[in-house]
Amino acid sequence: MTIAPRPARITALVKDPPVFSSPTAPDSGARPLRRDTAWIVGAAGLLAVVGIAGCGGPATSTQPTTTEAVATSALSTTSSRTPSTTTTTPTGAAVPEPAAAVALSVNGTGAANTALAQLDTLPVKGRAPKTGYDRALFGQAWSDDVTVAGGHNGCDTRNDILRRDLADVTLKPGSNGCTVLTGTLADSYTGTTVAFTRGSGTSRAVEIDHVVALSDSWQKGSQQLDEQTRRNFANDPRNLQAVDGPTNQRKGDGDAATWLPPNKEYRCTYVSRQIEVKAAYNLWVTAAERDAMARVLGDCGAAPARVVPAADPTEHRQAVTTVPPAPAPRSAPAPAAAPVPFVAPPAPAPAAALPAPSATVSYASCSAVRAAGAAPIYAGQPGYSRKLDRDGDGVACE
Repeated sequence: MTIAPRPARITALVKDPPVFSSPTAPDSGARPLRRDTAWIVGAAGLLAVVGIAGCGGPATSTQPTTTEAVATSALSTTSSRTPSTTTTTPTGAAVPEPAAAVALSVNGTGAANTALAQLDTLPVKGRAPKTGYDRALFGQAWSDDVTVAGGHNGCDTRNDILRRDLADVTLKPGSNGCTVLTGTLADSYTGTTVAFTRGSGTSRAVEIDHVVALSDSWQKGSQQLDEQTRRNFANDPRNLQAVDGPTNQRKGDGDAATWLPPNKEYRCTYVSRQIEVKAAYNLWVTAAERDAMARVLGDCGAAPARVVPAADPTEHRQAVTTVPPAPAPRSAPAPAAAPVPFVAPPAPAPAAALPAPSATVSYASCSAVRAAGAAPIYAGQPGYSRKLDRDGDGVACE
């Protein structure tokens, strides 16, 4: 852009701009105010154009505008986000840790002594009646609504234990990492390996055993627990073990006095877990159960069991009666009485003679035998016949 008109005037305006005493009353020799103002504005615009041209291009600010800053921030946020990924193998919910007693081995002398000491703290009582027992009294089977380990993790208890005890586990897609489809069990009860495949005809190959059976606990104190505590008991990982299904069926609701795992190397761990669970839930043991547990722990290297007899309400009374009474004071013998002449007792009246049996006696039925007072009749006696001896044992009309 070329500015040609009046260069001298522009220079004069810049160097010595006119001064007015009043915007409405300029000097008589000066130009009107409106015209001079226009020249001033024009000069300022010219200087701006010259300055721009002298810089060789438009000025660039080092600070972004508000719009630029927002755009830059959005880009930075987008580029720094890590895209979400979907794993093909669900990680699953937290799996309950195994009970501490699982670490006990057949040679675990220290652990066996600890279990034996805990056994001594359990009450010894008789088995209560099973009256009123119902599985429903322990809550919904494998409920996640419990306050023990693994509770409220979004998975049912059975799958929690399968994930804990099985190896080479595969999980069902879309089950939040809960449902076990396949796996391999190193069965503690039998010492064998069991393959698990989920299905209506195959799942029973691996069952979840209550180490202390629910029915057994009912007869030894759990009937006195509240519903929430019984539900915890039925889903407590300390009391649960994935095992060979047929072996678990043979166990039923037996205690240590009636059933122990066939794998002898696991028996120490097994009874120590029973003791731990019974202590945790204030359950008792029977005398026979206590003695069986003590024998197993003794085989593990524990100190010889101190067998304390079960409380007997007659114990005190028996102790008292075993004290021999003090001998009565001896007195002088009484004078011998005059001998009494012997009088022979009268001879007993002869017993009424029974009619001699006739070889021709016969009875139509056992009712007739009993009516005649002859039952039972043995083979060889009058009246015996095979038709009266229905079982052929030689005794008729028993």
